[in-house]
Amino acid sequence: MSAHSEECVRFFGGPLDGRIQEIGDTEPVRGTVMRHVHLHDGPKIETHYELDYNAESGWEYRLRPAGEVGPAPPRN
Repeated sequence: MSAHSEECVRFFGGPLDGRIQEIGDTEPVRGTVMRHVHLHDGPKIETHYELDYNAESGWEYRLRPAGEVGPAPPRN
C-alpha cells in the first residue's frame, strides 16, 4: 500500500459537502478541478470543486462559484 492511498480529501459546499474520500494512488495536484453531475429526481445539476491544501486540515475540495468552469485562476 502506498503512502498516498492513506491520504483523504474533504469536500466543502454543494451536494458533496462533508464527504471524505481517499485520494488513492494518484498524486494530488493543487488547483485540479473536479466535476460532479447530480441526476437524481429532477434536472441535471453540475457542480465544480477545486482541490487545495490547507496546513490545518489537509487536502480539500472547495465548491467553485457557478459559471467558473475553466482552469483555476493563478494563485498569488
